[in-house]
Amino acid sequence: MRSLRRLAVLAALCGTVVLAGWVAAGLAGLGSPGIESIGAPIEVSRATSATAEHVDAPQATALDENGVSVADMGSGSAALPDAPPMPRPAAVPVPFAAVSPTDPVQNAARPAADSFEALDACLEPDLCIDQYLWSLYERTPKVDTVKVEERIKVTVKKKGKTRTVVKTLTKYVTEDFAWKDPIAAQKAGMSLEDYVIGGMDWGFKRKLYDALRAMDDAGFSPGITSGFRDDYRQELATGNKAATDTSYHGGSRRGGYGHGLAADLVSVKGETRAERCEWSEILWKWIDAHEKELGIGRPYLDKDPPHVAPIDGKEYADKRAKARLAGLKPSLSSKLK
Repeated sequence: MRSLRRLAVLAALCGTVVLAGWVAAGLAGLGSPGIESIGAPIEVSRATSATAEHVDAPQATALDENGVSVADMGSGSAALPDAPPMPRPAAVPVPFAAVSPTDPVQNAARPAADSFEALDACLEPDLCIDQYLWSLYERTPKVDTVKVEERIKVTVKKKGKTRTVVKTLTKYVTEDFAWKDPIAAQKAGMSLEDYVIGGMDWGFKRKLYDALRAMDDAGFSPGITSGFRDDYRQELATGNKAATDTSYHGGSRRGGYGHGLAADLVSVKGETRAERCEWSEILWKWIDAHEKELGIGRPYLDKDPPHVAPIDGKEYADKRAKARLAGLKPSLSSKLK
C-alpha cells in the first residue's frame, strides 16, 4: 500500500530514531474517514455512516462540499545532521489581534511542532507535504447543515371557496458526510490518504502547503474538509456543485487522479460549532486579503466559501471574470435605458 511504502521510505531516510513514531502515525491514518451543501458550518466526525438531525433553523452560514461547510496526527521527525539549512517559505504576517473575535476561543490542536518544521530536513519533500496536508484533513470535522425543501399539500379558503394548494417548507438538516471519502477511496482501491491527498496536483499541493503553514502560523488552525474527488465521489456531493465529471477537485474532464486543483478549507479553532464557523469566516476573508502572497484564492467567494484553487488557474480566472461581469450588469443596463 502506498502509505506504508511512504513510511518505510521516510524511516530509511531519517533513521531508526523516528521509525516507531512514523509507523504508529501512518497506521492510525489509514483507517480514518472523510463541505457539503449551502447551509452552515462544518464539524469533525469519525463515523463511517451518515447521520441526519432535523433542526428548526440554521445555526450559522451553511457551507457546501463542492461549493460551500479530531484527531491530531502528529508524527516525529528528525533533521539530518549534515543537511544544509534552507529558508522556509515565509508565512504571511498578520496581527493576531486584528482577526480575533470578541469572545476568546480555544485553539484547536495543531500538528506537532517538530513534525513539519521545514522541508529542508526532508529528502522527500512530497512525502512531508502529503503528511502535513493529511494531518489537517484528519483533524477537521466533516458535518454540515444542508437545506432541504419539502412540498406539502394544504387546504386553503379564498373568497368563500376551498381549494388545495402546494406549499414548500424549508428545513435544515445536520448531515455527517465523513463516510463519503472512505467509500470513494475503497471503490478506487486506495487508502484514504492516497485518495484524498495523493489525487491532488503536485504543484497545487505545494502552494496549498505553503498557504496552510502561513494560516497555521497566524493562529487560524486551518483544516481540510475535501481534497481530491473523482466522478463517483462527486456524485455523492450535495448542494451547489459542478457536474460529475467537470469538478476541479479531480473530475475526469479535468484530468482525474493526480490533477485535482481544488480543496475546501475551514478553521477548526474553537470549542463549539458556532465558534468554528465564526473563525472559518474570518479565515476566508483573510485568504481574500492575502491571495496574491498565498498563491491560492476563493474563485466563488461567498457563494462557495471554503473552496480554494490556484489563482493562476483556469477555474479562478473564469469564475472571477464572471463575478466582475455580473457586478457590471446594473451600471450597463442603466446606461442602456
